[in-house]
Amino acid sequence: MNSHNRNISSIVKDQYLVKLRPTDTVQDACLRMCEQSVGAVLVTDSQRHLKGIFTGRDAVRLISNGANPAQTLLEDAMTRDPDIVAPDQKAVEALHMMCDGGYRHLPVIEDGKVVGILSRRDFKGLELDKFEDRQSLWERIC
Repeated sequence: MNSHNRNISSIVKDQYLVKLRPTDTVQDACLRMCEQSVGAVLVTDSQRHLKGIFTGRDAVRLISNGANPAQTLLEDAMTRDPDIVAPDQKAVEALHMMCDGGYRHLPVIEDGKVVGILSRRDFKGLELDKFEDRQSLWERIC
């Protein structure tokens, strides 16, 4: 398979997922993000159903509003109902979603459960080239 035509499943197959519960604190999330060098935490219930996503942007917004990260629950700070993708979708489709939506992380869901997360840094050169070619074509048409 061409590397610019990968399924999302090939990107997330061996991922370690950083997941927390809605009742964990923002401070817990920030600590885990630092420990694992990731930019987002998946907020799930005990059956791995996605409840939301918490990102570095959410942390900055919360702190800039004067909230206490040690006392604020993720359920009060997370982005609820984020866009999602399925593992059998193409990576370049996810890249378009991320660009159009203005976000850097995209949860991967299969059978209602979290199986991975995409980050902008997961995309390789040929996928980015293909994406930029499509964007350029679209801009010329419009």
